Amino acid sequence: MTDSLKIVCPHCDAVNKLPADKLSAGGSCGKCKKKLFAGKPVTLASANIQRHLEQSDIPVVVDCWAGWCGPCKSFAPTFNQAAKKLEPAYRFAKFDTEKEQRLATRFKIKSIPTLLVFKKGKEVARQAGVMSLSQFQAWLKPYS
Repeated sequence: MTDSLKIVCPHCDAVNKLPADKLSAGGSCGKCKKKLFAGKPVTLASANIQRHLEQSDIPVVVDCWAGWCGPCKSFAPTFNQAAKKLEPAYRFAKFDTEKEQRLATRFKIKSIPTLLVFKKGKEVARQAGVMSLSQFQAWLKPYS
């Protein structure tokens, strides 16, 4: 019997079970029927962050950013490229530290952009600053 992975839908936040051997094929949400992997980051907010971080069986990579931040703006295309290239091995997500100040405080975000990696709800890595796509991929590799 194949192990199942819990995957949170990026559209409706429903938790889905996907056979591990079918992860590379993606799949669709049982609730909203949309693709479980859209190749772009999920927007996180206070209402959905717990579900995405704690219910996901794949690593969740979070970009903590702000609209006024130049380095954040310059890193955004790299983060989006990584989402297209590396899903479904990782879930890519982001939150605006200005709109979600409680989350920024909760995760002790001191500078932006800050990248966080979570596995089963626990933070396993943190990196502040901008990286190239190749640097970003190399930084993520140990957490897959």
